[in-house]
Amino acid sequence: MMQKIQRFGGAMFTPVLLFAFAGIMAGLSTLFMNPAVMGSLTNADTLWFKIWAVVENGSWTVFRNMSLVFAVALPIGLAKKQNARACLEALILYLTFNYFLNQLLSQWGQYFGVDFESAGTGLASVAGIRTLDMGILGGLAVSGVVIFLHNRFFDTKLPEWLGIFKGSSLIFAMGFFVMIPLALLSAFIWPPVQRGIAAAQVYLVGGGVPGVGIYAFLNRILIPTGLHHFIYSPFLYDNLVVNGGIVSYWMQHMQEFAASSEPLMTLFPQGGFALYGMEKIFGSIGIALAFYATARPEKRKSLAGLLIPATLTAVFAGVTEPLEFTFLFVAPLLFLVHSILSGLLDATMYLFGVTGYFSGGLIEDITMNWVPLGASHGWTYLTQVIIGAVFAGIYFVVFRFLIEKFNFITPGRENDDEESRLYTKADFQEKQKHEKGVAANDTANQAAAILEALGGKGNITDLNNCATRLRVSVADESLVQDAAVFKVAGAHGVVVNGKAVQVIIGMSVPMVREAVEILLKKS
Repeated sequence: MMQKIQRFGGAMFTPVLLFAFAGIMAGLSTLFMNPAVMGSLTNADTLWFKIWAVVENGSWTVFRNMSLVFAVALPIGLAKKQNARACLEALILYLTFNYFLNQLLSQWGQYFGVDFESAGTGLASVAGIRTLDMGILGGLAVSGVVIFLHNRFFDTKLPEWLGIFKGSSLIFAMGFFVMIPLALLSAFIWPPVQRGIAAAQVYLVGGGVPGVGIYAFLNRILIPTGLHHFIYSPFLYDNLVVNGGIVSYWMQHMQEFAASSEPLMTLFPQGGFALYGMEKIFGSIGIALAFYATARPEKRKSLAGLLIPATLTAVFAGVTEPLEFTFLFVAPLLFLVHSILSGLLDATMYLFGVTGYFSGGLIEDITMNWVPLGASHGWTYLTQVIIGAVFAGIYFVVFRFLIEKFNFITPGRENDDEESRLYTKADFQEKQKHEKGVAANDTANQAAAILEALGGKGNITDLNNCATRLRVSVADESLVQDAAVFKVAGAHGVVVNGKAVQVIIGMSVPMVREAVEILLKKS
């Protein structure tokens, strides 16, 4: 089960990676169309306004079509063969599903408890098809069915005279008839689910500060298992707390929020569930400083060369794994404390009125929050920075105390003959030349070393990746080597959860995965 869950989590990351650029462009568009910032340039009849209106409209493409995007992207990670064809099958069958649903509701909507002629909530448009608003869950459900059919029947051999129906044609033909009962089932089941979601929205938003803190804690503590995707995804990309999800709702109302002097807590209380980027910024700074302060004096200079790029990556891009997994391996207690402090940080922010869309690093925060809304909500953001700075100090004090109290061997505290565990590219290249003879800039050789550390080709039963991790299912977990071996191979480490293995690579993981797949196909 864990293997399937981590594979699904990795597949979910494919469309999520599109949101960063789309969000930046939406944020810039909102900024340059804000009268408080640009003055008369934002009059509706100016060329400036019209150009940015075009850019803004294009920026919302992903956010307005998230269910379709997720439906098409899921087969990239989950189809076991012919992934591109599986994506085409998912696209056409998801549209077919919604056309079926459209006709069922337009003719018998009253029997399903749906007023299909009204313009009220509960309905949405998917590629111009008026249908039930099932969010990404609908797209994922249909795509999951298509992936099952694809993996099971794509290679089915048919008589020569039926050859035209082989492959994708067969999957479409089978899926066509599967979509009819699926649409009928959805028409019966989803309207009551929608009413339950509406009640959950009221409950969760009403949970206030404790609810935000618990959410942030769970979102952080589950990272090693990959289950954190199931915590934040319904909040950010589906209808759990606000229609369309936090990301889509924030983007579509950003200009409205920027023009209002009402507190952000009043305008968008649901944004408390998108504050977990704060620990990526302020927590990482405090943790890095604690590592430096507790390092052996003779190692601090070299350690700074490792910590600075890793910390800057966390602060600006929101990618924290090089730091987090370093102390997760050597001192799991520190990760538990990190998760608790994350919950306290987000809860404190929310208590003082900070909300918005802060799930990443500074680049995202600046473009999608501070710059476009700074003129009208500057005091809120000043409060945010002050609280963040205080918690960076708390992180530093707590981590330094625990490291020294329990003598955790964090980076810079190793023996004289051991190097610190955060490697720069140059460090890795030099280490590989002496220990494994693998050049770090040669992805093929790096992939070969990682494959060997996983127990070889015969031990791999499944392979996938998320944004920064290679997710592997193995036949025999006892063949997987220690984290130190993976570090020598250029990874930041490894997490073994039974037969489900996660190799921490970084943002180059798609290239490494491709190189591993090439090796697996060789005889």
